[in-house]
Amino acid sequence: MTAAGVLVVGYGNSLRSDDRIGWHAAGLLATDPRLAGARVLAQHQLVPELAEDVSRASLVVLVDAAAEGDPGSLLVRRVRPRPPTPATWSHHLDPETLAGLAEVLYGFVPPIVLVSVAAGSLAEGDRLSVALEQALPEVVEVVADVVTGQHRA
Repeated sequence: MTAAGVLVVGYGNSLRSDDRIGWHAAGLLATDPRLAGARVLAQHQLVPELAEDVSRASLVVLVDAAAEGDPGSLLVRRVRPRPPTPATWSHHLDPETLAGLAEVLYGFVPPIVLVSVAAGSLAEGDRLSVALEQALPEVVEVVADVVTGQHRA
């Protein structure tokens, strides 16, 4: 599989230590030759406006921090669409609702994979914890493997 048509979104609060892992991953993935042709975004959060971008992609990979788990541990899972509700139209969505919006509004939802990294600290700060700093290369590898078809969620 090539990276053409792939959308990668790293998201989280860039002012909250490990919650910025998605931003760091997006920065590295944007220049990774294995993702040539992919669209890589860094976002504060998932918003309804991304539904159209999702519906136009052949594959979507989301990267975010998780509040649970051993710091630095990764969880890779497939996202299943959840039908949107009136509350969906806020400016913060979970991955399942974003997928559901793409399906309802645009009639198509591609495979979506979420790569979650357990945070060590979500306190205010502009640096990753040691555990997430060490996990960052693995995050990049896992995303590249998902995009190239070498990892199945």
